[in-house]
Amino acid sequence: MDLAVIWFIAISVLWIGYFVLEGFDFGVGILMPFLGKRDSVDRRVALNAIGPVWDANEVWLLTAGGAMFAAFPAWYASLFSGFYVPLFLILLALIVRGVAFEYRGKRDDAQWRLWWDRAIFLGSALPALLWGVAFANIVQGVAMDADHIVTASLLDLLNPYALLGGLTTLSLFTLHGAVFLTLKTDGPVRVRARQAALRTAYVAVPAGAAFLLWTQLAHGKAWTWPLVLIAAAALVGGAAAALKGREGRSFTLMVVTIVAAATTLFGSLFPDVLPSTTDPAFSLTVANASSADYTLTVMTWVAVVFLPLVLLYQGWSYWVFRKRVTGATVTGETVTAGPDTGVAA
Repeated sequence: MDLAVIWFIAISVLWIGYFVLEGFDFGVGILMPFLGKRDSVDRRVALNAIGPVWDANEVWLLTAGGAMFAAFPAWYASLFSGFYVPLFLILLALIVRGVAFEYRGKRDDAQWRLWWDRAIFLGSALPALLWGVAFANIVQGVAMDADHIVTASLLDLLNPYALLGGLTTLSLFTLHGAVFLTLKTDGPVRVRARQAALRTAYVAVPAGAAFLLWTQLAHGKAWTWPLVLIAAAALVGGAAAALKGREGRSFTLMVVTIVAAATTLFGSLFPDVLPSTTDPAFSLTVANASSADYTLTVMTWVAVVFLPLVLLYQGWSYWVFRKRVTGATVTGETVTAGPDTGVAA
């Protein structure tokens, strides 16, 4: 297999890992205003549920972006110039959210925490929406000239297919976060999260089904049909499991949904990396957008050595903080590590 193809697959895996792990972080941030009254212990419980892992989850984004830059510089250049406004808004939202996590608990003041709670909500909702818009446009293609310069305007990116993609990721990540909270917390937050999961499913299931069907019919390939069916079945099954209180099964099925749906997108895109709607001959492909073989070879050896270490460390951190978070763990003398406290337990 060509090294460029291998790295396309590797980058796809990095993005899928990011959506699975950061997806529930976004969902928790979106749901936080609805999980308890302002300045309540319940909001601290929700934040502490993702406190030990949210920054490690964002590393998947940095790695995916870095791998794109090194393996497919032409793809990276066209994408980040043509999608400058939405990607800048995503970056700004992630910065604001990270600052909010760290500064929310720095002052014992209800108004102070309220403003940071709003920042966490916006910093979670905006990327959850815009990632769907961006990747829908990548799969669908954009206006691009022979020099691989994207000529599409911001309004061109806000087309019906892309907006449906944004609604899908927004609702899917919100559902993912709600299911995660039912698995990771106990007490009032767990009860409210289950209610939020059921309500969000009324949007996520039809939106996800419509987006996957549109993607398959317009851009999919014969071999991606099973992935579409798996994603749809897992999404419905995950919502049904949440209704029955089977939290572990529900979370597993949500992971399967995101993996299958994202794989459908990347599978529909291949062998292009950024199709041109101006002229198919202007499209960026795995072949014409990749770096030299020497660069890809060096990257491969680096990944072989360091990727297992990163996976082992992140798996260990999830194991260490595997216990449920409750009100007692954030109000007692010993607190769960998290962005609300800024300290380790």
